[in-house]
Amino acid sequence: MNLLLAAFAATCYLLATIGIWQGRNLSVQSSPFGAAGLVLHAWVLLLGVFDNGNLTLGVTEALSLFAWQAAFMLWIFCLFQPLQVLCLVLFPVATAAVLASAILPTSGTAIPLSDWKIQLHVVLSLFSAGFLTLAAVQAVTLALQDRQLHRPDRGKSALALPPLQTMERVLFQLIGLGFFMLSLSLVTGLLFVDNLLDQHLAHKTVLSCLAWVVFGVLLWGRWRWGWRGRNAIRWALSGYALLILAYFGSKLVLEQVLNRHWS
Repeated sequence: MNLLLAAFAATCYLLATIGIWQGRNLSVQSSPFGAAGLVLHAWVLLLGVFDNGNLTLGVTEALSLFAWQAAFMLWIFCLFQPLQVLCLVLFPVATAAVLASAILPTSGTAIPLSDWKIQLHVVLSLFSAGFLTLAAVQAVTLALQDRQLHRPDRGKSALALPPLQTMERVLFQLIGLGFFMLSLSLVTGLLFVDNLLDQHLAHKTVLSCLAWVVFGVLLWGRWRWGWRGRNAIRWALSGYALLILAYFGSKLVLEQVLNRHWS
């Protein structure tokens, strides 16, 4: 059942991607396939990660959840900003993630959702990851656009994108929202942390704080010195790399190598 739903979700994502690539869909919302993929993907997640009031996330399940919430937030964000081009990246990523979680399920930490403090932390973490994932994809798109604009012989595809100034403005909006949510996530995480070492949270916490510092410096640099272009892109991608390493790197080593779990 789960594999069949994942296959249907993947098919819908790919059809939506093809429609956007070929220019048949001027907006994500005008295609039924994107919405159908999101709904089916959510169904797969509900069957795979929720059990008796617990949220159980292995590595592939966590990747699937990250991909889904980033794709969903992009779908919503496209109502207000011209970000349809990002679907060409996120929808294929969501396709691979939903198939991986169904074909290669992994064991993970069972997170009890009965405690409101944990619920709040999980929600804020998902929002921060969603905004910063969109920011990372936006940064990559911006880098490609900047490179194309400096190569006139290959600049035609850049014409389909919004102006560079608009792309930069949206990038910093996403980073600002993600930074705010990440700040709240780190603060709420303190509510249920008793011992970083005993709960195997030291590496995750340190790397998350480093990512927070990187994004904070980037936003300060933008406000104080007007950072933009390749400098801003490097900082944005460095911060996101630290964030991904904080969660998936420590999770992969703990659960798949050392057979331990966060607690």
